[in-house]
Amino acid sequence: MALSVLDDRITLKYGAGGQAMRTLIQQVFLDGIAPDRTNGDIGLAAMDDGAALRMGDRWLVLTTDSHVIHPVFFPGGDIGRLAVSGTVNDLAMMGATEVLALTCAVIIEEGFSRADLVRIQRSIRETCEEAGAVVVAGDTKVMGKGELDGIVLNTTGMAMTERVVPDSGLRPGDCLVVTGTLGDHGMAVMARRHGLALDGDLKSDVAPLNRLVRAALDSIPGAIVAMKDPTRGGLASALHEMAEKSRVGVILNEMALPVTPQVRAAGELLGIDPLHVANEGKAVLGVRPDAVEAVLQALRAHPLGRDAAVVGRCTDERVGAVILDTGFGRRLVTELEGEPLPRIC
Repeated sequence: MALSVLDDRITLKYGAGGQAMRTLIQQVFLDGIAPDRTNGDIGLAAMDDGAALRMGDRWLVLTTDSHVIHPVFFPGGDIGRLAVSGTVNDLAMMGATEVLALTCAVIIEEGFSRADLVRIQRSIRETCEEAGAVVVAGDTKVMGKGELDGIVLNTTGMAMTERVVPDSGLRPGDCLVVTGTLGDHGMAVMARRHGLALDGDLKSDVAPLNRLVRAALDSIPGAIVAMKDPTRGGLASALHEMAEKSRVGVILNEMALPVTPQVRAAGELLGIDPLHVANEGKAVLGVRPDAVEAVLQALRAHPLGRDAAVVGRCTDERVGAVILDTGFGRRLVTELEGEPLPRIC
């Protein structure tokens, strides 16, 4: 897919996942600092969820992420839980589920509430306990009033794995599995941010997925060939990126997509397709067809995977395209240039 031309001024769309963000990365940040894979290492040029460096007969996986969500507290979580979960999940998406260590840098706006800061720190600690992770180093900065919107967190993580799972390993015939319902995080944050009085209990799905992913990986070793967490840009963006890298097409079964009634209703009211809405506690897995039942069984046995479902398959037609089968016909699923709700994670 041809990249668009980068604008002279950077706007919010360039931080929202999807085409615009990939354009920014490829046209600016890859220039001269991200060589292609060498000796099998996976670096920035692969644009995966992290880097993987060969260490003897194992791999050291590294990832880093910054978190700028607004509001910092939302139904189901906060920026602290988001920061830890996001980094742990990026490691897990490459097959590295046992976290060695995390770092956490905090940038605070002058006047930020001490009580809120303590609450965020408590959330970081509790989420680390849930993931079996620990923060071993960090940094703190304070900026002047009005120079920052509250608080920004940056987290870096590292983990070891015997087998790296890239996001580019799909082949025609592979099944696509999502580990649960779609759009929960983005819709919950949107409702809180804009004070929307929507029926139903909208709640973010933010959670560390490493133990869920380990159960799936262990069900049949080698059966899972690609993984990605559908955060900014939602499932649509994640599948477009995976399909393009893997040189396959994707056909989604609309009737199989797990979406709660609350998210579906909110999406219809706001005119937003849940396929384009961010998730922070879900993964999309590429699974060999003969192993999909075993993987599903392992996912559904875990509390975070009880709504796991096969939602599509890969084909050798329409390479790079994502097509939705509605049961009455088929249509292309577009990838939004920017996130419908900026500052979502």
